[in-house]
Amino acid sequence: MNIECDNTRRHFFRDCGVGVGAMALADLLAQETASASSTESESARQCHFPAKAKRVIYLFMAGGPSQLELFEQKPQLQQMSGEVAPDSFFDKEKSFAFIKKGATLLGSERRFRRHGQCGMEVSELLPHLGTVADDLCMVRGMVTDVFNHGPAKLFMNSGFQTPGRPSMGSWVTYGLGSESNNHPGFVVLQSGPRGPRAGNALWASGFLPTTFQGVPFRGTGDAILNLNSPAGINSERQREFFDLVGNLNQQRLDLTGDPEIATRMRAYEMAYRMQTSAPELMDIGSEPKHILDLYGAEPGANSYANNCLLARRLIERGVRFVQLYHTDWDDHGNPGQNIGSALDKRCGEVDQPSAALIKDLKQRGLLDDTIVIWGGEFGRTPMGEVRKSLPGRDHHINAFTMWVAGGGFKAGHSYGKTDDLGFGVVDEQVHVHDLHATLLNQLGFDHEKLTFRFQGREYRLTDVHGRVVNELLT
Repeated sequence: MNIECDNTRRHFFRDCGVGVGAMALADLLAQETASASSTESESARQCHFPAKAKRVIYLFMAGGPSQLELFEQKPQLQQMSGEVAPDSFFDKEKSFAFIKKGATLLGSERRFRRHGQCGMEVSELLPHLGTVADDLCMVRGMVTDVFNHGPAKLFMNSGFQTPGRPSMGSWVTYGLGSESNNHPGFVVLQSGPRGPRAGNALWASGFLPTTFQGVPFRGTGDAILNLNSPAGINSERQREFFDLVGNLNQQRLDLTGDPEIATRMRAYEMAYRMQTSAPELMDIGSEPKHILDLYGAEPGANSYANNCLLARRLIERGVRFVQLYHTDWDDHGNPGQNIGSALDKRCGEVDQPSAALIKDLKQRGLLDDTIVIWGGEFGRTPMGEVRKSLPGRDHHINAFTMWVAGGGFKAGHSYGKTDDLGFGVVDEQVHVHDLHATLLNQLGFDHEKLTFRFQGREYRLTDVHGRVVNELLT
């Protein structure tokens, strides 16, 4: 859709004042109105080839979890711990947020063991995750371009390091549409001591219609702020209000053809339906006790465990993309952020619920066509960063680990090889753009063809980069 061009044509036909102009304008508006009112249903029929997956749950660990404490056992790094890092680690092409040349190597004190029939190595910090090792595709050779948190989160979520581009969830819902009449196609859930850096730009729709932006749900209180009616407004009066505003918006839509008006109309109707559906969705107390125990969820709490269970409930109700943000993984060596006790706490919060989500989806027959992703915006350096006598690591973009499960990704498979110190990828590298291309492929889209025309250019999630990593797929 070329909005800029359409607006130019619309204004020309409107202002030319002759019969043919009026006729052309009427036809153009009819096409635009039909397109705007059926964006979601039409896009759901535009897959480029048969899809392996229908939906995505993205477990985002904001701050950059340390792959060297969680997924990458490096005996040589342990042996060389305390030695000055090689000069080659600090050449002009390498950038770090804080550490400088002369920093020393830091071995991990965590023990690793092999899990499952596949023998996948996982740290002692994630014992529950080890129980689903045979369902995981471990991507150990991840690389990215951006080493500061806010831009790096944007890059991981939108393929670009500055605000303004559509997020991955927006691209997915733009392509797939929504299966739900009562919930948004893209929902965001947050846990941890604060929100992620870059904020709502991480789930914004950019230049895509705003109907595809992420909608944050709160874990306690009202699921969505300002969703409930004010005191004294009953359902009949509210329906009258929606009908009146809807008629006014429809008149404006007929006149201008602006798709954002259609988005606004759908938002009002969605809000009306969600006044009933949202409380039922958020009531995890209706789940059987064994399911609550599986996740470690507690009704009424605002926790990662509750959000993992909510993610399953959301996709059961037709939501296409659910993104969970869990914060405070920025382990430089501060009292609340280090690879000692602070990392223990973070892992304790996410380990059981993440594994439970895999098990629950699998037992319900949902894992095969649901992609679950776990990871942060980058990894951590093999060089140490000590603050206040606590062990930590700096941001690292040259080698880190993520895992994926379900949706046609190889189960019980590890991909990517790093050097003996865990500094760089030596084989089977996967760039962020490659991960995006591969995810879209599993959802039935050629990443080079899922585009949106804006300001005279065709844009896509992978920008002008990316390849499908077929080695990760069944």
